[in-house]
Amino acid sequence: MLVYLRLFKESFSFALNALRNNKLRTFLSLLGVTVGVFSIIAILAAVDSLDQSIKGQLDGIDKNVMYVTRFSFGPSDIPNWKRESFPQTDYDDYEFVRNNVGDIEACAYAIVGKAETIKYQDKTLSNVNVTPVSNEVYEIDNLKIHKGRFYNEKESNTGAPVVVLGYSLAENLFENEEPIGKVVRIYGRKLTVIGVLGKFGGVNFDSPDEKGFVPVNFVRQFMNTASKNVLTIIIIKPKAGVDVNAFESVLRQKFRNHRGLKPEDIDNFFILRLSGSIEFINAIIGFLNTVGWVISGFSLLVGGFGIANIMFVSVKERTNLIGIQKSLGAKNRFILFQFLFEAIILAFIGGLVGLFLVWIMIILGNQLTEDFEFILSFGNIFLAFTISSIIGLVSGIIPAISASKLDPVEAIRAGG
Repeated sequence: MLVYLRLFKESFSFALNALRNNKLRTFLSLLGVTVGVFSIIAILAAVDSLDQSIKGQLDGIDKNVMYVTRFSFGPSDIPNWKRESFPQTDYDDYEFVRNNVGDIEACAYAIVGKAETIKYQDKTLSNVNVTPVSNEVYEIDNLKIHKGRFYNEKESNTGAPVVVLGYSLAENLFENEEPIGKVVRIYGRKLTVIGVLGKFGGVNFDSPDEKGFVPVNFVRQFMNTASKNVLTIIIIKPKAGVDVNAFESVLRQKFRNHRGLKPEDIDNFFILRLSGSIEFINAIIGFLNTVGWVISGFSLLVGGFGIANIMFVSVKERTNLIGIQKSLGAKNRFILFQFLFEAIILAFIGGLVGLFLVWIMIILGNQLTEDFEFILSFGNIFLAFTISSIIGLVSGIIPAISASKLDPVEAIRAGG
């Protein structure tokens, strides 16, 4: 055992000396691995950060929430021309579902928000997402109030001219003023601010922080919701413990009967689940990871070839030394480990530098962004060291084997 420890120690020392004696070559070899490891870990860290942020925002929402609408948010087997002919999901549909489908904890009706302009005195904010929706959305989306209150069922049903603002939207519009009770203009009409939502945070993935909520019946007074240019949705939250598959089947059948569809007719609506959207998001995240691996793989390949090339040159330059070492009794494995360690050390240091650059980038990113947190997981740190070590091992194994198999006499003669 002591013999092998001494062998490793001496091989390691030879490798370090070789790297110190060829600083420029060492730097160039490190560069390829550094770029490769930096690329892949930076991409994976960014994707992980996005994944964590999105899922963190969805944690407070029931994954069994369902959406009834005429559009599919994902791929569909139904041709686009046929989907375009589907009728709008209107307010009567919403009232039918709310009054005739059992096991519903909350049911809301919404018009998908569009970019609107909000004015307060001489201040104007453009491209604000204003969502007309019934009061039940407060419970379904697990919203929290920072100031004031959310509009109630009576205000929702009568279409009261009130608005609830997201945290960031209220800050941008009123700055240091108290927003509750102030009158703003949206849709060219006056509305009273009755509430400000608690800060949601995270990436702006339909974040309530930048949104405004108004009673859907207020907007229905002047907007043609039957228009194909408007997207309306019925949002349904089943009761806890309900078999969601059975619930969806009952909902589908009752809604078909409400629409007067015959058994042979296809559904002229879609029932979408938030859990299905999460699976879709996971698929996108997986695709981004794959793309990251493919792109970074080329950098890693170049880095690996660079190390292999440098190691072959190193073997060539030290042929005479290898012959002398062998003539003095050095075993093949000593020569093998000497060059193999050199390649692994090169790749490992390159990976360490690449990881350090990612860490610096994450620190800077977190300082520059308030609502998005970049993360560098232990898994990615371990992956960086694993990848760099494997690159060194694979890149150095063939040059190391060729060096260990040199005939001492031929090596001294070639070197001389």
